[in-house]
Amino acid sequence: MKDSPSLHKNVQEMCDCYATTDPLKEMSNLNIDASADGSVEKWIALAALHGVNQNAKKISIFRDDDGKVKVLAEYRTTELPAPGDEIAEKIFGAFREMTHIDEDKGKTAMALGIRDSSIDLGVKIKKKKGNEKVTITFPD
Repeated sequence: MKDSPSLHKNVQEMCDCYATTDPLKEMSNLNIDASADGSVEKWIALAALHGVNQNAKKISIFRDDDGKVKVLAEYRTTELPAPGDEIAEKIFGAFREMTHIDEDKGKTAMALGIRDSSIDLGVKIKKKKGNEKVTITFPD
């Protein structure tokens, strides 16, 4: 029986694949192909790579009760390219799956391998009255 790779492993493989690209440019193009396999893993990997490359403190993806999605990075108040509603829906689920946070609110550490090294990210999930937020915190 062949084991299917885990979501976390797929994200790490995407980090390796896109490590030498411009993550913001790739994130902007991602909304075009929302149905492509791996789009969720690709967005998470690109967000992590962007955060590492730009020395971000944290990156948050928000969805309000109307379904509108936006992404902000804390290093400066700049809105990043949002992944689109279809991919965003799956991103929230992917973070819950990778972190095992099933409650409306929780936080944990998540190790992410990038090329020949690793980075420890903080992941915080919060859901309240139809609003949902995932925040990735990068080490100093």
